Amino acid sequence: MLLNNNVRTFRNGVIGAFLITPAFLSSSAAPASSGEVEVTPERTKICAKADKRYAKLYPDAKDDGSVVVKLYKYNFCPANVTVKPGTKVRWINVDRRTSHSVWLKEANMDESERFFPEETWAFTFATPGVYPYLCGPHWKDEGMRGFVRVEP
Repeated sequence: MLLNNNVRTFRNGVIGAFLITPAFLSSSAAPASSGEVEVTPERTKICAKADKRYAKLYPDAKDDGSVVVKLYKYNFCPANVTVKPGTKVRWINVDRRTSHSVWLKEANMDESERFFPEETWAFTFATPGVYPYLCGPHWKDEGMRGFVRVEP
């Protein structure tokens, strides 16, 4: 059975890691089948600002093979990503004050702990399928949702 690594990096640079075997990795469970998030002109502008903030916060960031999703102004940037099985997606909070979480609710996964500005949470997607996700505290009122498609 495949294990997925979940990693949280704290502001002081300390990294915490744990392993889980979520229910959707078994052959009897299928990923959710919801559609992608609509990318509006407003979201595009917000994500451009998120990219600038990320570049300012992490000027020496190196490509480690993971896909980076920035959390900024109640948006996931980019809102939709497509990855291959085995790819780690790393969510980085580039907001100034707001804490966020990542919750693959439709895949029956527990919500991540909230992470604060400049903290991260990561998940490795092992199984092909579609994985809509949301920010636990901000999906109802702010519509903060994202989407991962895993294709071989």
